[in-house]
Amino acid sequence: MSAGWRGSRIEPQHRENRPMPMSKQSINIRVNESKAIGALAEKGVAAAFSDAVRVETPDCVFLYLSGATPIDDEGNLVGRTMKEQTRQVLERLKAVMEHQGGTMADIVRVRVFCTDISPEALRQVHEARNEYFEAGSRPASTLLEISGTIREGGMIEIDADAVIAK
Repeated sequence: MSAGWRGSRIEPQHRENRPMPMSKQSINIRVNESKAIGALAEKGVAAAFSDAVRVETPDCVFLYLSGATPIDDEGNLVGRTMKEQTRQVLERLKAVMEHQGGTMADIVRVRVFCTDISPEALRQVHEARNEYFEAGSRPASTLLEISGTIREGGMIEIDADAVIAK
């Protein structure tokens, strides 16, 4: 403990009040490195991330999806408006969810990064989101304004966390 630390002591919980930890044998973690990783490598950038991480437990699958940008399978920017770009990003997230055995309703949290948070831009983002997330199954959400995305001309990036019941 450093001499400058002035915090209070946190007493340990009694063992009977803590949930039983999962055994390491009951968790399976898989990392997905897709075309985005390869695209960075082609530019001479060593990617230090995974496009997705899948964590399996006996009862469910947790998916952690890295930020999706509005590009097609060849890496070309799709959409000129915030709504078009948002739809493309959500289509990409939907494709990953379906590939992993889930749906958009399984997404429990998103983080939305926009270069424009004007009322008109936000209206377009939410109109597109309403096409993919139904009332009653909308994820928790954080929205931040950013100065730019990794793709020139990109206005939005969304990452997501999902829980798929087995």
